[in-house]
Amino acid sequence: MTAEVSLDHRLRRLRFRAWHRGTKEADLLIGGFADRFAAGWNDTELRWFEALLDEQDVDVMGWAFGTIVVPDAFGGPMMDALQRLDYVAVAMR
Repeated sequence: MTAEVSLDHRLRRLRFRAWHRGTKEADLLIGGFADRFAAGWNDTELRWFEALLDEQDVDVMGWAFGTIVVPDAFGGPMMDALQRLDYVAVAMR
């Protein structure tokens, strides 16, 4: 298996997990974030997102909306981008 195929599989898996969270709001936020940015992520960013997918939706949404303090492990440019995402616009597509 080539690295390109492996990356493609990884991205498809991430997108599936991002869009099948259990609530429409989490799907739109997390799935919309993946759709918007995942194609350009490097391995470190992909690993960050994979770890984020293991977290509870209420926590991720709280971090994204700024109602819960972001843990150090998830702070930084990726979380900043998630916090800036207009997930309502994602829903209108």
